Amino acid sequence: MNKTSVAALGGAFLIALAPQAAAAQTGWTPGMEITGHSVQVQTGAVTNTIYFDPGGNARIVTPSGNEVQGRWFVENQNLCLQTSSARECWPYRTAFETGRAVDLTSSCSGTSRWTPISTQPMMPATRSRGERG
Repeated sequence: MNKTSVAALGGAFLIALAPQAAAAQTGWTPGMEITGHSVQVQTGAVTNTIYFDPGGNARIVTPSGNEVQGRWFVENQNLCLQTSSARECWPYRTAFETGRAVDLTSSCSGTSRWTPISTQPMMPATRSRGERG
């Protein structure tokens, strides 16, 4: 990023990673578990809350209550956030897991601790049973 990173705007993401094999077994599609949910991202002494709204809208809420609007999307195995003045991406190869924190390094602003507040639980793969069960 040239001048301003998303983290500098008071926003970053927090991703908790589950084992990649488990995600593949359940038919995980990147973004499905975070749509409509939120994460807390700690960058230094500041913790922001990011809301991954349906349709790709994102809201970054600072501790003081300021809100930065943006868009979120998945691109080339990265979760990206675009605001009016910045774009930043983080590695995204496995599903988020509620309450499981992980440190991630962004494409431009360093490392943050990401802790999902909530996610859509990963559902185990189901097999169809025949007529007699």
